[in-house]
Amino acid sequence: MRRLRYSINVTLDGSAIIANLFVTRRPAQRCYTRKMLKKILLLPILATALAANLVAQDVKQFLGRWDMTVTTPAGESYPQWIELTDNNGKIEGRLQPRGGAWHPVEGAHIDSGKLVVTLGPATTWELTSPGSGKLTGVEKHGDTAGPNLTGVKAPSLDRPMPKKWTKPRPIFDGKDLKGWEPIGNVDNNKWVARNGELVNDNPEVPGQRSHGAANIKTTEKFQDFKLHIEVNCPEGGNSGIYLRGRYEVQVGTEGGKLPSHEMGAIYSWYPPPQGAENNLGKWTTFDVTLVGRHVTVLRDGKMYHDNVELPGPTGGALDSNEAEPGPFYLQGDHHGVIAYRNITISVPEK
Repeated sequence: MRRLRYSINVTLDGSAIIANLFVTRRPAQRCYTRKMLKKILLLPILATALAANLVAQDVKQFLGRWDMTVTTPAGESYPQWIELTDNNGKIEGRLQPRGGAWHPVEGAHIDSGKLVVTLGPATTWELTSPGSGKLTGVEKHGDTAGPNLTGVKAPSLDRPMPKKWTKPRPIFDGKDLKGWEPIGNVDNNKWVARNGELVNDNPEVPGQRSHGAANIKTTEKFQDFKLHIEVNCPEGGNSGIYLRGRYEVQVGTEGGKLPSHEMGAIYSWYPPPQGAENNLGKWTTFDVTLVGRHVTVLRDGKMYHDNVELPGPTGGALDSNEAEPGPFYLQGDHHGVIAYRNITISVPEK
């Protein structure tokens, strides 16, 4: 008798399985039984299914929305956000970088238990999951390791609308900056209290370029709330109202090319209603209700966003700690003499 060995190699996204088949051939036996042939034919199918199942298990731990923190070698930390989905076996995703708009990832695949996400031509994230709802990894530029990455599964923040709200109270008294503090480029702080208004006195001077001015935030933090705020943004001005310091309602314009970057947008996530005009250079009112991660925005009484879901932070967020309360902050790092007034807040009544 002679024993024959056949090897079947199956490789799927870095997971390799080798199925070894031993068949004993007797001298007088010229063919296999039908039952034996069925078993032989089933082996590669079973091996492929097993490999696919292992890869699916690896992929599953990375899927969903993640609040990321990026820490540079110098120790600076800043927020980012990523969402990963499985589209018929293909990993897709979208990334919210530190600033600007979200964009799709270029690709993602499993390699030896790690998820490798391609963000750009020479930038990748290599991620592992040390435990349920956690990510760690490194950002690479080519073969060079850069900032460290940590992430937690983004909270659902799914909670009901409060039945009662407190009476609105001012969070800016119109007299001084009590309850507010500059952030960012604080050495170039242009915020002043003037004539009952909170003003970023940072006019654009033709032919003159300077570093961005400071932003400003409340010292108090808020979870769910109703915000009333009025703003006068000049033509060409650019600012923003950040809710919990993470989600920006766009004020002003970025040139009109992208509706999701114009007045009243939830920056890069949701544009204002079709046909809405910026109407800059005069006072306008925003009434914002934020409960969990659902936001409603009215501008001058007109519905702009009706209880829409905020997938994640927008560019310019202070942190990625979405479960925690946060401050309001007003963007002042662009040019324009932009004024805010009559800023009041209501919170759920206990």
